[in-house]
Amino acid sequence: MNRRLTGAAAATIAVAGAAVPAAPGAAAVRPEAVRPEPARTSGPAGRGEVDFTGIVALSNCSGSLVRGPRSRDSDRALVLTNGHCLEGGMPEPGQVVVDRPSARTFTLLDRTGRTALGTLKATRVEYSTMTDTDVTVYRLDESYAAIRKRYGAPALPLSTARPHDGTEIRVVSGYWKAVYGCKIDGTVHRLREAGWTWKDSIRYAPQCKTVHGTSGSPVVDARTRQVVAVNNTGNDDGERCTLNNPCEVDRKGNVTVRHGTHYAQQTYLLARCLGKGGDVVLSRSCALPRP
Repeated sequence: MNRRLTGAAAATIAVAGAAVPAAPGAAAVRPEAVRPEPARTSGPAGRGEVDFTGIVALSNCSGSLVRGPRSRDSDRALVLTNGHCLEGGMPEPGQVVVDRPSARTFTLLDRTGRTALGTLKATRVEYSTMTDTDVTVYRLDESYAAIRKRYGAPALPLSTARPHDGTEIRVVSGYWKAVYGCKIDGTVHRLREAGWTWKDSIRYAPQCKTVHGTSGSPVVDARTRQVVAVNNTGNDDGERCTLNNPCEVDRKGNVTVRHGTHYAQQTYLLARCLGKGGDVVLSRSCALPRP
């Protein structure tokens, strides 16, 4: 998973601008995970450039200020990141966290990624899991309207449609203040890493070489500027289905290992489950895992 990074101190993990203690169950840090250049764009450039509007940095991951199709300006805002970025440790396989109090803070960046506009604060974990997908949604103490009035920063819209293979995308990391550009190389039936399995994962084309610390970065459709996925992992060492070394499993159960390939989890199901007020409504029509 792209949560953990090499830092200056051997006993800490540098994941968000400052080194923090390793989370419970954290894997060994990888010396090959190096800090990207600030505010760069790797891969194709030109049409459809995406900036850092709505992007946040966490204490150990990346994230984004997002809104669903039914969101109103008066709703308390939401921040999207990975399930494995959840404070207190990663959810176990099969575990779903809902409505847990939280006081986590997020650094909101300006459009260039070079300046911190201010600090956003959560009141609760709206939803978090690493089963079928890898997502955490935080509820903030301020509305979308209040955040935009104070900082001039709008939220990124979540797409309710599946992204297509070949779509031009941008992976925007608030932790590293870096943008990665490439296309969706393919959709993976099942992606397996240690005890977790994710459905319909996005495989990046080789240009998107995300590193540890980019976990939770939004994957933005370069044409529509909508969030279509959340960045979450890559195969570091060529190992088969181990931590930090996910493997692909097709419909027949065949396993493929792609050393150096990176992945994201689609977010259209989350967008479809967001009801009025931005609540994650786990009804029969919502395909997200339930507690």
